[in-house]
Amino acid sequence: MSPEAAVSKGVSATAVSPASSAAAGQRKRRPATIRYLDRVDVEETFADSINRLFFDGQTLRIEFGVTRFDDVRGSAPVAGRRYPSCRLVLSRAAAVDLINRMQRIGAALTQAGAVKAAPRPSEASKDERD
Repeated sequence: MSPEAAVSKGVSATAVSPASSAAAGQRKRRPATIRYLDRVDVEETFADSINRLFFDGQTLRIEFGVTRFDDVRGSAPVAGRRYPSCRLVLSRAAAVDLINRMQRIGAALTQAGAVKAAPRPSEASKDERD
C-alpha cells in the first residue's frame, strides 16, 4: 500500500528512507552545547533546615528553612521559631541530577571520614535478629 493510500484511509503513514532516518537519529543524539554564564547579582539564600519535601511525579518541591532563637532569659528553656527562607521547584530531570550529585558528595564525605555511612535497612534488621 502506498503512503498516499494509507493517509486517504485515515491512517497516518510516512515514507522514510533508511538514509534520512539515520540522519534524523544522528540529529537526535547530538547534545546541545550550553554555556554557563555566571550572574553575580543573584542573591544567596541561607537555610539551616529543610521544612518540606514533596515530589508529585513531575516536580520536586523543596522548602528550606531558617531557625531563629528567642533571647535567652535566666533559666528559661531555649525557644525559637523556624521560618521558610526559600522554596525551590525542580523539574524531574533537575531533581534526578540533584540526587545523583548529592550521592556523589555523600560518597566523597564518607570516604573522607567526615560522615559515617548509615547501615542499610536490610543490614540493620539482620543485626537485630542476630
